Amino acid sequence: MDLNQENSLRGKDYISLTDYKPEEFRYLLDLAVELKARQKKGIPHPLLQGKTLAMIFQKASTRTRVSFEVAMYHLGGLGMFLSSNDLQIGRGEPIQDTARVLASYSEGILIRTFSHQEVISLARHAKVPVINGLTDDEHPTQALADMLTILEAKGKLQGLKLAYFGDGNNVAVSLIHACALCGMEIVLSCPEGYRPPEKALAQGEAMKAPGARITVVQDPKEAAAQADVLYTDVWTSMGQEKESAIRLKALGGYQVNDELLKLAKPDAIVLHCLPAHRGEEITDSVMEGPQSKIFEEAENRMHAHKAILAALL
Repeated sequence: MDLNQENSLRGKDYISLTDYKPEEFRYLLDLAVELKARQKKGIPHPLLQGKTLAMIFQKASTRTRVSFEVAMYHLGGLGMFLSSNDLQIGRGEPIQDTARVLASYSEGILIRTFSHQEVISLARHAKVPVINGLTDDEHPTQALADMLTILEAKGKLQGLKLAYFGDGNNVAVSLIHACALCGMEIVLSCPEGYRPPEKALAQGEAMKAPGARITVVQDPKEAAAQADVLYTDVWTSMGQEKESAIRLKALGGYQVNDELLKLAKPDAIVLHCLPAHRGEEITDSVMEGPQSKIFEEAENRMHAHKAILAALL
């Protein structure tokens, strides 16, 4: 594809996948594939030369921070890490003031924070694209990397079955959105009290491309049966540490292990957004096994983020 061609996403925000059409999401996937190929061949692609991304982090990060910084470097731009402890936003400056100031210095803003509403408010007042690097509600940048990894492994997305196990959290919500856009079946296996929000399920139903299907079940074996992809996430996310003991008890039967993997298709792959609590939501044998694509998935964060940046900025 011509990397310099006009695209309909330029100047758009990347806050929730509910704002995207199937063809727009596919454009980002195709762009990620192309940019990854160029990176592997050593072909320079400085599409954002002289441009700057302001990156606000109110939550700790390994993959989001490093992948976005490296992505901006490869694209010829600058990614500026801005801890909330170092910004006036950490001392009570209104989000709208921070938005206006950062937008005057940079061509885009990334934020990784707790409140989803804070990201929406930031976008409302910033005159540059705003990217949601994670909130308590959604994790859309991760979902693009997940779909890229599945596409590489399977050669297609439409018609595949993804089984998700555990807490119906922010990662699960964005997977619902992504699977709907890609025409995939997603079966989420969650115990009572840990189902994904009804709002997210309704959004997924409204977004469905041909072939998409969304189901929530309690039995992990039912979800795993003939699945093309098994996916899990930590049972205790950032900010939930006080609930750890309760969550371990409630989610103990939802571990992705060898027994569960045997119920999936023989060529099924395993994904995890990381960091992983080995021995809790996933076993070492599965994580290090031949069907694991977890570390390819982690690398694909950079390539997916590069596509988002190149398209929006």
